[in-house]
Amino acid sequence: MYHKPVMLNETIDCLEIKKDGVYVDLTYGGGGHSKAILNDLSHKGKLLAFDHDEDAIENKISDNRLLVINQNFKFLKQNLNYHGYTMVDGVLADLGVSSYQFDKPERGFSIRHESKLDMRMNKNGELSASEILNNYSDCLLYTSDAADEGLGVDLGGRRI
Repeated sequence: MYHKPVMLNETIDCLEIKKDGVYVDLTYGGGGHSKAILNDLSHKGKLLAFDHDEDAIENKISDNRLLVINQNFKFLKQNLNYHGYTMVDGVLADLGVSSYQFDKPERGFSIRHESKLDMRMNKNGELSASEILNNYSDCLLYTSDAADEGLGVDLGGRRI
């Protein structure tokens, strides 16, 4: 497991897992939450896990109760329908970046390393953070939401 979930037991307790239930992990990542869910499921239980990060998919747990879907969780409804699930017993989403992504310089999430600013959750995605910062206008980078909160970035003509 390349990422240790924070507050794992508390998170799993909140799911109130039914032994024969159907659960969804929207952010598979290192598989820590999924492994804990599988530990509480019977042989009849099922876990669908989403991740569009190839590194996460390569880290897949071998368990016939687990279906790892190599897509963004925005396709949850379509996948549930496709796999014949009309209802689930619980959904978990651990949104954010994993320690694995911060620790890998080539992922470009951390300023601890000399590397290109990338920050793509899906390495096959078209735009890296560097491409956005270097090619988008300052107006696009300074979003209306950020402006409403008094937040914004004065790039001062500097590019990364």
